[in-house]
Amino acid sequence: MGATLQETSKRAGWVLGIDIGGSGSRAALEPIDRGAASGARHLFEAGPVSISPGGSSALPVIASLIERVRVERPDATLAGVGVGATGLASLVVSPAASLAALSAAAGAPVALAIDAVTAHLGALGGSAGAVVAVGTGSIAIGTDLREVWRRVGGWGHLYDDRGSGAWIGIEGLKAAIQTHDGVTTDAPALLSAAVSRFGPAPTWPSQLYTRDDRGAVLAGFAADVAGLASVGDAVATRIMSTAGALVAGTLAAALDPALPARGAGVGGVFASGAAFTSSFAEEFARIAPDATLVEAAGGPLDGAVELARLVAADEVVAAHPPFIWR
Repeated sequence: MGATLQETSKRAGWVLGIDIGGSGSRAALEPIDRGAASGARHLFEAGPVSISPGGSSALPVIASLIERVRVERPDATLAGVGVGATGLASLVVSPAASLAALSAAAGAPVALAIDAVTAHLGALGGSAGAVVAVGTGSIAIGTDLREVWRRVGGWGHLYDDRGSGAWIGIEGLKAAIQTHDGVTTDAPALLSAAVSRFGPAPTWPSQLYTRDDRGAVLAGFAADVAGLASVGDAVATRIMSTAGALVAGTLAAALDPALPARGAGVGGVFASGAAFTSSFAEEFARIAPDATLVEAAGGPLDGAVELARLVAADEVVAAHPPFIWR
């Protein structure tokens, strides 16, 4: 076994956590010494991943963030890098094949993980349980970070990502186009919001179907849906409430009998308002009455930093594709 985190905290150097998402990417540079890390986080931002016939752009985005940190902070000697990325297991051909190049660029050991793993680390701080991460997409994992690995969801907005930002955006557009076509009359506010964001309805297909970042664009409209729900629009409220219930189902499905019966939720959609959060909590209590819903200690970026600290301490769990690559 490697050095303990207490021993590692006495070393000089920095750790870098990277969170690669469908609506944007971020990196956090912190001193490896936890005592010095308070108030000393340096943030870097990059664009979202895009999905093309060649797969995900996650690895180039990761490399660009590492390069940016090295250029802008040449004084910060990295001791470890932890990365959580959406689509890493499904849309990147061979994450392990890029580890050597990323490590060489960083000048430090690197661990890659799917975004659910870093969300779990951020929310539960390394404790066992289940966590659902809901942003552009939606994915849950139940794990002890050693033996049990139970993934639910995260398969993309075309047929999954239940309750995610992209899902909410799609449902909002479905309601809007039905009112535009005269099939229903109950979503004029959503239609108006969609026109304000995208222009006339006949232009929506060319704007959405042809984009590599379609998921992020759809998730952007989720903010409009949530805003309308917050002022009482009935259709928007129904969409947000349904999203919360669906996310609760995803989290409950990630609970494993071999793990403590506790769960948490993280991600930007949890800040979308009471229609979502109340429905999430109520549905989780209904379908998982023996489980405890706990408040997340941190988010995915915090989890990526924690992964970086574990890498620096040589305490990170062993490589376990398709969840973690070292």
